[in-house]
Amino acid sequence: MKIAVMSCIHGNYEALDAVLLDSDRQKAEKIFCLGDLVGYGPSPNAVVEQIRSLDIPTCAGCWDEDIVEGLNACDCTYPSLLAEKRGKIAHEWTNNEIYSEHREFLRQLPHSLREGNLAFVHGSPHSNHEYLLPELDAYAALERVLSTEADVLFCGHTHVPYVRNLDAGSLQVSVKAETAEEQLLNFTTSLKRIINVGSVGEPRHGRPNATYVIYDTENQEVNLREVPYDYQKTCAAIIEKGLPPVFAWRLAQGLEFAERADDPTHVCTR
Repeated sequence: MKIAVMSCIHGNYEALDAVLLDSDRQKAEKIFCLGDLVGYGPSPNAVVEQIRSLDIPTCAGCWDEDIVEGLNACDCTYPSLLAEKRGKIAHEWTNNEIYSEHREFLRQLPHSLREGNLAFVHGSPHSNHEYLLPELDAYAALERVLSTEADVLFCGHTHVPYVRNLDAGSLQVSVKAETAEEQLLNFTTSLKRIINVGSVGEPRHGRPNATYVIYDTENQEVNLREVPYDYQKTCAAIIEKGLPPVFAWRLAQGLEFAERADDPTHVCTR
């Protein structure tokens, strides 16, 4: 069976529509969404409505979580005070824009999803705000997959797609309790994988095209899809609705934008 897995739509309806059309052309039989339906983009209600109308299994993203619970999660990934201020502007705008029934839909989204030997999360099994970067220590990466009891872990959050194979091997863990001698626990694990599906609505791989994944459950083939769409329309809507213009710039470039040198002493106080 072919499944489509997407993430990080961020209120970009034009990109979502293009990905849904492409997944249909690829003959995907089922679609999973890894969250961040809202945030940054100009059409949060249209995106949530489309996901709801198609009954797409969806787990909560960090933006979905913050719109429901308030901007109370410590997200130290903001590289500067200016970037953090823009994030707060986007949160306030989205919070005022979102319909109550859509907020309730975001509220009931689960942290993770399962389908056979596949697990789906937004950031990591531990936190919606944790980035599973491709250079993550191999032991830590394997632990994240093993914690789900699945063979393949799908994630998003980084906005950059990749496939990482964690080869079968032996692990040794030292365990020492206060009332017992140190024990060495040995175990082996079969091949595990982490598949980051990138971002539909705010890609950061150097191009404006939307990214998502087609996964074949029969032969384990991974197809990293890159879908062109009318991103200029979304950029114009960002400007029209009064969101920070840099959101349009970075969408058009497919890049993050951060003034790292503006305030190098920035320390999170939350």
